[in-house]
Amino acid sequence: MIKNMKPAIYEGGCHCGAVRFRVEVDNHKVDDCNCSICSKKGFLHLIVPKDKFTLLQGEDVLTTYQFNTGIAKHKFCQVCGIHPFYIPRSHPDCIDVNVRCLDGDVIGNFEIVPFDGANWEDNIHKLVD
Repeated sequence: MIKNMKPAIYEGGCHCGAVRFRVEVDNHKVDDCNCSICSKKGFLHLIVPKDKFTLLQGEDVLTTYQFNTGIAKHKFCQVCGIHPFYIPRSHPDCIDVNVRCLDGDVIGNFEIVPFDGANWEDNIHKLVD
């Protein structure tokens, strides 16, 4: 974990700005998954409880993509195609924010931990509290 990182509030969104959100972060650890969809999207996973996430605008332009088990709900902007957050299979009661979609140069505030999602079933226990 990044030393001395205090809880923080970040804002972010998609590329075109149609989708905007705010997230309260207590733990500055994110997972870099190598599964088929995350590696193609470049998703860095910041999983937060739903009460720490606020969609500020853009619900009307969000589309949901589901595959495999259909549990995860991958959200993306219909206008620009960016995937700023989703509801993860591993934590269906949470929101998983893509740290790369946060405003500003904040990625250095986070500890990035590799996760072998290509072998999800064998490794999911490493994500679940």
